Amino acid sequence: MKTILFVCTGNICRSPMAAGLLQQRLSEDPKRQDWRGVAAGPWASEGRPPSAYAVAEMAEREIDISAHRSRRVTERLMKQADLVLVMTRNHAEALRVTFPDHADKVYMLSEMVGKTYDIADPYGGTRLEYSYIAQELEQLIDEGYERIVSLTEE
Repeated sequence: MKTILFVCTGNICRSPMAAGLLQQRLSEDPKRQDWRGVAAGPWASEGRPPSAYAVAEMAEREIDISAHRSRRVTERLMKQADLVLVMTRNHAEALRVTFPDHADKVYMLSEMVGKTYDIADPYGGTRLEYSYIAQELEQLIDEGYERIVSLTEE
């Protein structure tokens, strides 16, 4: 089973939404229904539920992330992951320094569409800000899906 790990700061907003969006996409791909999208954070507190607005945004897309609980990125998670997609340059740098043996599989999610930019953290923001970020994540995963698959299979 292939595993794609999404990483954001606290693991309660962007990464659980991205993992849910990818999981939905994978479920529609007959060749990759056994793959999984998971989420963690380099500075996450263990066991926190996703933010209410993140849950609401995903519910609008018929994706249930309410059971997600935050967790820290560990050596074990990095080893299990075939691809690691982060939200910011800082996340990428932190993971590459902390887990140098896995640095070659760390990419920014924006790189999946041929760009390099940080995805804003909606934590503490309005529902509209969460909506914007959810749309951005959805677009990056949809447009970058073939690259995600290709890098995962390498």
